[in-house]
Amino acid sequence: MLLAIDTSAGTSVAVVDRDAGVLSEIVETDTMRHAEVIGTLIDEALTVAGVEVRALSGVVAGMGPGPFTGLRVGIAAAKAFALGAGRPLVPVVSHDAVAYDRYANGFTGPLLVVTDARRRERYWTAYSGVDELGLPLRLDGPGLAKPDDLPHPDLERIDADVVPAGRLGMIAELRFANGLPMDRDEALYLRSPDVTPSAGPKRVTA
Repeated sequence: MLLAIDTSAGTSVAVVDRDAGVLSEIVETDTMRHAEVIGTLIDEALTVAGVEVRALSGVVAGMGPGPFTGLRVGIAAAKAFALGAGRPLVPVVSHDAVAYDRYANGFTGPLLVVTDARRRERYWTAYSGVDELGLPLRLDGPGLAKPDDLPHPDLERIDADVVPAGRLGMIAELRFANGLPMDRDEALYLRSPDVTPSAGPKRVTA
């Protein structure tokens, strides 16, 4: 049983079980309130699922792509929760969950997943379809582009406002059950943060 957390777009928290599926999923679409709501959403997801922390086997973190400020809230929360619970952190690329949700709902064929990167840019990942387990196969990306410069214009496109944490968790469950590797524990910001370190104090002259 896994707790899954994603803040790469909106904020989404879920509890999933390999056999029972998604037990709970709580979502906040406001992209400016990640830090305010993450603790409450984690508590609500566990409560709705009727699951105690000791019953969890791991914590899934959506690794993006996502804007620096929002994405790091979810990753930090997942790592802190995993550390406190004494459970492993399981990294999963966030766009995979969006693609998995679309394919699980009957879509077939290549797909382009797009999320807002702010600064009038978009994150994107292209998928060629699914494997024998129904998991999405990445064709290209993740990448960052201006809206008019998005690649693969011939693909079916889905613009996601939130990443479904339930699907994120089920990807991790399927990979673990079938001995497949997880994604790297590396946040996919794809660009530098908005705030840069100071170059030092400015010289003052009279």
